[in-house]
Amino acid sequence: MRSNWTMICLALLAAGWAGTAAGAKPNILLIMADDVGTDAVGCYGGQSYPTPHIDALARGGMQFSHGYAMPVCHPSRVCLTTGRYPFRFGPAGSKWGDFPRDGESLTIAHRLKQAGYATAVAGKWQLCMMRDDLEHPRRLGFDQWCLFGWHEGGRYHDPLIYQNGAPRDDTAGKYGPDLYVDFLLEFMKRSQAGGQPFFAYYPMALCHDVTDDLKGQHVPFYQHGRWMTYGEMIASMDDMVGRLIAGLEQLGLRESTLVLFTTDNGTAAASYLSVDANGKMTRPPVFNIRDGRVVRGGKGKFDDTGTRVPVIANWPGRIQPGSKTDTMVDLTDYLPTMADVAGLAAEATPRDGISFAPVLFGEPRKRDRPWIYIDLRGSRCVRSPHWKLYDDGRFYDLQADPDEQTPLEPNSLPPSARAERQRLREALDGLRGPLAVRE
Repeated sequence: MRSNWTMICLALLAAGWAGTAAGAKPNILLIMADDVGTDAVGCYGGQSYPTPHIDALARGGMQFSHGYAMPVCHPSRVCLTTGRYPFRFGPAGSKWGDFPRDGESLTIAHRLKQAGYATAVAGKWQLCMMRDDLEHPRRLGFDQWCLFGWHEGGRYHDPLIYQNGAPRDDTAGKYGPDLYVDFLLEFMKRSQAGGQPFFAYYPMALCHDVTDDLKGQHVPFYQHGRWMTYGEMIASMDDMVGRLIAGLEQLGLRESTLVLFTTDNGTAAASYLSVDANGKMTRPPVFNIRDGRVVRGGKGKFDDTGTRVPVIANWPGRIQPGSKTDTMVDLTDYLPTMADVAGLAAEATPRDGISFAPVLFGEPRKRDRPWIYIDLRGSRCVRSPHWKLYDDGRFYDLQADPDEQTPLEPNSLPPSARAERQRLREALDGLRGPLAVRE
């Protein structure tokens, strides 16, 4: 009886996916937190801080155990924005705090506008110095934006925010994350009133620490002469997620909105907290407890502490509650996934990303992702769930050695491992140069 009921549920979910692909256009809320690894989130085994709102999304939707990002924030944002790895754009793809000109028309916002979506972004941009390019988000397809001035001023207290092409003059005494969420909720409300589906992208400021952006002075403190601890930022992050979900419910949009939550890389290894007697910012290390184990933040590292991130998808009535999947996903996959959910036909523009939309609705992925690609500052690797190969030849059995302590000797590999190493070598060798149009 239980198996029959399961089959009925899966059939209904598949019917819902078919209806979506046939033309229904859900709203899409994409949340990407900053510097938050799986070790910091409760539903992934994190024990240091409560994350009730994020955990509720996982309980009510689908949780991915194999979600990945680049080791640091800028390349991750290029991946998500374009559906391509940064090296596809040549040196411009890896230029910090900038965005490749030839990628401006290829973005996730432009793609969803093709399906009739209103588009907005609020929070952290980091794809340009906004004071020098006030219309940059519009060129990338966003109708409206509310973004802090990256490396130009505060992101949290008394933030420097650019909104729709001009700096805001009303942020004194206010908290940036509240303003970003307020902006997105108003955008959702206007889109609903106009009868237009929306794509609301929230690249959070949280939980990245403050940066020393003001000449001759520090950005404003949180309280007691210090900035927020990492734990306080985690609590605020979860609160902001809760505010957005409550706002959707108040607008009556919860059941017509796909919510996706992920992060841009692992937890930071350290976080600015205070200023010493000489006026120098001090940065204590960040440690979390996950599944009873103490884990130091691994941002910037290629192992799981730096690149394995939460991925949660929630859509009441469409995604089966409490479902989990081992499907491998990286940040290039979000653009084609949301295009699928929006009912767009296949495009001619080549992407590295592979849609995981069918997985959300209980169907097999149309094209499998057998490996994840990771690079940073000239170092590269590919990994499958079990194995990992670096460009310099280091090869790891991730089940036996998840912390990548001892690379395997190539000459002593059993035949099965040798075959896997060769498969990953071929994949890595093929990941160079521009992206060719798929046949």
